[in-house]
Amino acid sequence: MNAEDGFTMALPRGRPWLVLREWLMEAGIPGAAQVDPDAQLLWETEHVRLLFSRPADVVTYVRQGVADMGVTGKDVLLEDGDGVYELLELPGGRWRLSLAVPQGSPPWQEMVARRGSRLRVATSYPTATTTFFEGMGVRPQILKLRGAVELAPAVGLADCIVDMVETGGTLRAHGLVEAEVITPISLRVISNQAAYRWRSAALCRVLQAFTRVREGEAGRA
Repeated sequence: MNAEDGFTMALPRGRPWLVLREWLMEAGIPGAAQVDPDAQLLWETEHVRLLFSRPADVVTYVRQGVADMGVTGKDVLLEDGDGVYELLELPGGRWRLSLAVPQGSPPWQEMVARRGSRLRVATSYPTATTTFFEGMGVRPQILKLRGAVELAPAVGLADCIVDMVETGGTLRAHGLVEAEVITPISLRVISNQAAYRWRSAALCRVLQAFTRVREGEAGRA
């Protein structure tokens, strides 16, 4: 992948990076798999500069033009996707945004019908959660938390939660069960308007490399 000199990508730390790093190597960024974002937030080669942040902050770096391109989760874009273009879905890590309720609860539809606007929902994803319940004609109390959402029902703060789920093990450990998948979540490549317009050749080269890897992943599946 021979992007133009100074081409900058914003990439997520944490679980998404574990999925993304080997994939970037296959796309043609030598040495990317050895980078430790927890110890090195900025990494540069002759052609590409990688900066690492929380997945939710990737959008800010791209939207403000600090990065030409970024990779973040669809969950982030559902909450704060204004001002960026979503260009490509990446293979690999698959998560889901789900509604979870305490074990032994009645069917979640019954809970919603019974409590209506008095239903208390804890989540780190208030926009997606509001959209989901509005689709059912309900406007519950949305309690925004920045982490440890699973704790909310156990201490009486909420009746249920909406959170990201991978294996479901964290839910089970906190006495919760996955009741409904709201939407599948995967990693997405994003860009901003300026880069899309003025650095389209570099963007296209990166996207073509990513697409070749994606097709290769599909062929091995």
